[in-house]
Amino acid sequence: MKQFPIAIQVYSIRDAAEADFVGTMKAIKEMGYSGVELAGTYGMTAVQIKEILDEIGLTLVSAHVGADLMWDDNLMADYAATGMKYIAIPWFHKPTDPAFLADNIEKIRVLGERCKSFGFQMGYHNHDFELETVPEDGRCALEAYYEEVPADLLKTQLDLCWVKVGGKDPVEFLKRFPGRAPTIHLKDYAGGKTDKMYALIDCDDEEASKAATEFELRPVGYGCQDVKGLLEAAEAVGAEWVIVEQDEPSMGLSRMECAEKSIQYILSIMK
Repeated sequence: MKQFPIAIQVYSIRDAAEADFVGTMKAIKEMGYSGVELAGTYGMTAVQIKEILDEIGLTLVSAHVGADLMWDDNLMADYAATGMKYIAIPWFHKPTDPAFLADNIEKIRVLGERCKSFGFQMGYHNHDFELETVPEDGRCALEAYYEEVPADLLKTQLDLCWVKVGGKDPVEFLKRFPGRAPTIHLKDYAGGKTDKMYALIDCDDEEASKAATEFELRPVGYGCQDVKGLLEAAEAVGAEWVIVEQDEPSMGLSRMECAEKSIQYILSIMK
């Protein structure tokens, strides 16, 4: 099996990063991570973050940037100045009819062209709802995005947890994108799809506790995902980076403890 470099989406450890960014980056380097994906810059510029990461020995792999923020020339230029290769739209609204879907597709196409002009390869980070069939169209939104927007403007950044929650086999779904999946989000979970899943993300403790009885995000290797199969599929499609993401901690662990569990498990099966 390919010895993938493993990055972490900093959103997964955002409390620690907010409290002590430099110390947190040093800690994840010691855990075995090789890079990071940003979701915000913690009061710094991207260039300043890149300097910190260079000193520690971590790669700035990519960043999640909201579609509206991609129109900020200064922000895009700041990221471009780091030499970062990838940038990803974290989500789009769920299309409910063909006109809504067509509008999303055109927005993604335009943003892909804009990102390309700044030197980025743009990806799309999915949730489960993009796997639902769009009424009167017959396709799921995620398939439509990749069918309608050319590969030079849109790469995949499949969140393999949400692919499985959305009813697809994540191994087989990933294999549909050879040469188009430079980064993947490796995420694990226990339970099944419920209406309360997203209550786990940025909500109060009471809501999260109720939601976790039916669905719980887990460190990689501690849920239902076939992690070895996913890594083999990532190798088959030519992925360059595997990015760990866990939106909320679980199992009585802190975010940093979850991050450590994930990297330990991944490294153990890549030996």
